[in-house]
Amino acid sequence: MGDVLLTLWRRLDDIPADGELPWSYAVARRALANTRRRTGRHLRLVERLKSQPAPDIDDRVDMSPELASALERLSPGEKELVKLWAWDGLEPREIALILGTTANAISLRLGRVKAKLTREISRQDSPPAGHKTGGHIGEQTR
Repeated sequence: MGDVLLTLWRRLDDIPADGELPWSYAVARRALANTRRRTGRHLRLVERLKSQPAPDIDDRVDMSPELASALERLSPGEKELVKLWAWDGLEPREIALILGTTANAISLRLGRVKAKLTREISRQDSPPAGHKTGGHIGEQTR
């Protein structure tokens, strides 16, 4: 309905003086046909996408085993945030639009996730608690 009224308003000068109603019906008919075609295309696209398996971005990105392991420890929301930022190259303001929040909130969340990933990776690199590195059994370390 809004499309029809907008078209009628924009084309006020084109409306024939003796055929306002038939001309308006023709505009409405064409607007309805356009909406039906657009909806049909949308539904066909949705069906086509539903029939295809979703690609797992982790399989397409070459990453270190440490990073892959650290990513596995993230929550699904944290993984999505990292993928949007790192793999898709989106800015916080763009991610905010996608996730329906503010760019500031995304920046804060992204900072926390980066710190968490750094901790996870460094934890993998450090020896288990209670183990000494270097030296031999019986030697004292300084």
